[in-house]
This record gives sequence, C-alpha cells and structure tokens, in this order.
Amino acid sequence: MGSILIMCIGNRVGGDDAIGPYIANKIKKETKNDMILDCGTTPENYTSIIKQKKPSTLIIIDAAEMEQPAGTIRIIPKEKLGTMHISTHGIPLSILISYLEREVDHIIVIGIQPKQMSGTLSAVVKKSGDQLIELLKKHRYQEIPPL
Repeated sequence: MGSILIMCIGNRVGGDDAIGPYIANKIKKETKNDMILDCGTTPENYTSIIKQKKPSTLIIIDAAEMEQPAGTIRIIPKEKLGTMHISTHGIPLSILISYLEREVDHIIVIGIQPKQMSGTLSAVVKKSGDQLIELLKKHRYQEIPPL
C-alpha cells in the first residue's frame, strides 16, 4: 500500500464544520502510519506539502451539506462536488481537487452531514467522526457508501 495523506478541513468555531479539525486532532494521537493535516478553513495553504509528499492517496474530510440525516458519512464523487455546499473555506473544493489531481493519483472526498453550523460540535456528528476515525485507522474507507 502506498502512502496516505489525510486533509481535514473545517472551522473550529463553526458547529459541525469543526468535524475536520476534531478528526485531525484525534487521529494524530491514534495513528502514526498516515500523514494528517489539520487545514482549518484554508486547505489551499497546504498544497505545497501535498506536492512535496506526493502521497499515493489523498483523503479530504469536510462537513458537507448532502441533504442526508445529520452525521451521515459519504464518499462524494468528483462530479457532485461542484453542486454542493461544502464547509466554509474560501476556495471551492472542486477547484482545489482539480489542482491536486496533477500531483496525486487517487483523491477521495469524504463528507459528513452537519446538524448545525454554529455553536459546538453536535453529539451525532462527533459520533460519526469517531466512526470515521476507526475506518481510517484500518484503511477501510472503501466501506463508506458513495453519495
């Protein structure tokens, strides 16, 4: 298996948009095998690290409005990215991915349906984040259904 880099995106003070940083903090403590980036709301600032590391697989995790029940985890196909509202960062994820595809062969976008985008991380989304961490640690992300 090649190298895996996980980009966690989100706003720490944006309710369930904080799921990316939450996952980054927790998974860094539990695994040493994969590189984890807590990109906050500026994932574009981390493209040079991705270019330098050249992972075989890039996994991007973010809160995503998918019109699903809160806490739902889905792999978001590239063709659906342009039509969705994902997180609160400035650059559209579809543009970031188009750029990164020049550097990485395999990109997987994982979205978690938020319940609230203000206040603190909701219990249902936090629980989903913990479930996703377990899948990521075991490299079983292919078990996540597509949107």
